[in-house]
Amino acid sequence: MALRFLFVDFNSYFASVEQQARPELRGKPVAVVPVMTDTTCCIAASYEAKRFGIKTGTLVGKAKELCPKLLIVEARPPLYVEFHHALVAAVELCVPVYRVLSIDEMGCELTGSQQKRENALALARHIKETIAHRVGTELRSSIGIAPNLFLSKTASDMQKPDGLVVIEENDLPECLYRLELKDLSGVGRKMSVRLNRYGIYTVKDLYAANRALLRTVWRGIEGDRMYDNLRGEVLYSPEMHRSSIGHSHVLPPALRNDDDAFSVLHRLLQKAATRLRSYELAAGALHISVKYKDGKRWREEAHFNPTQDDVILMRALEMLWRSRSSSSSVPFAVGITLFRLSKEQEPTLSLFEKEKNNTALNRAMDKLNQRYGANTIYFAGAYTAREAAPARIAFTHIPDSVEISTSNEAVPVPWRKIKSRRDETIKL
Repeated sequence: MALRFLFVDFNSYFASVEQQARPELRGKPVAVVPVMTDTTCCIAASYEAKRFGIKTGTLVGKAKELCPKLLIVEARPPLYVEFHHALVAAVELCVPVYRVLSIDEMGCELTGSQQKRENALALARHIKETIAHRVGTELRSSIGIAPNLFLSKTASDMQKPDGLVVIEENDLPECLYRLELKDLSGVGRKMSVRLNRYGIYTVKDLYAANRALLRTVWRGIEGDRMYDNLRGEVLYSPEMHRSSIGHSHVLPPALRNDDDAFSVLHRLLQKAATRLRSYELAAGALHISVKYKDGKRWREEAHFNPTQDDVILMRALEMLWRSRSSSSSVPFAVGITLFRLSKEQEPTLSLFEKEKNNTALNRAMDKLNQRYGANTIYFAGAYTAREAAPARIAFTHIPDSVEISTSNEAVPVPWRKIKSRRDETIKL
């Protein structure tokens, strides 16, 4: 069984990017937070901070107790996205990137002589050196090499930071037995509980389980995939199709009232509509939600002919908002989701209502905002929220240029873009 995949996992990614961009942070405990308040939690911690027990999800107030000299840095999503693309380009100077799994993870497929152990190890070291030279020395990575993508990702987690681990066929399954179930991709907290219910408590138990049992536990084909993944079989995932586009935002104290909450919903909807058009999709339904400070929730949705027109979508939002029962509760967070997505097509006009085709208007607004930045032009409903709801990054989702252009953040990138190995020349 050949070594077919190499997996690159960047260590403490957000914190490492900040340390690369700001030399004064290097070698110091750093925590990255979404907003500058002690009541939020850390979304990333440098390895210097992790030594004090600080990790993702640690409350800022608690983190300061654990490490009084902790440096708190507000997240800069556009910067992390730019570094991500520079890192992908740097890796591609060495080997083509097969799949980007998240903002700090990517898998590469090995071919020919690269599948030999000594050559794969040399390639991994070359990737690390290229990243340090082309992007920055603070962007350290753990690399895993294995017969399939699943095991190469598993190997990358076995040694951190700056690790390099190879799993070969003759290492299986014993090399996996020291791991916990939660260390395996696809086994979260709920799945661990379900596995326990079927008498599976360790990775050794999981490996010993037959295909039929795993299909029962996973309630379908994912059980078969886990069975094959553990044994190094190469599986290719089907193409994923986008099923929804959404945004949510926790309201800052100054906007925790009905009028401003509605304005934030307007802004979120305009951001989602811009993304919808960039993907050449139309939406046939809108869902909105409000979470109140006392824990109550309000949700409602509207269905309509597929559209990507801001005006029609805003009309649906206003209709839903008017249907909401009055409440004395204080709004705390809001969210919108566009779903029932379909490929873009010329809109079908209503027989009973005069609809204006706003395609040219929408496209002009998108171009202006992408060229000159968010809030260059927008519909007035979002006026009081124009500085709210900046871009956020989930580890499994990398915002594209359209999402960043609808953010109110602009961060200069401290390097000139480098070209990938698919280009003939490289200019720095």
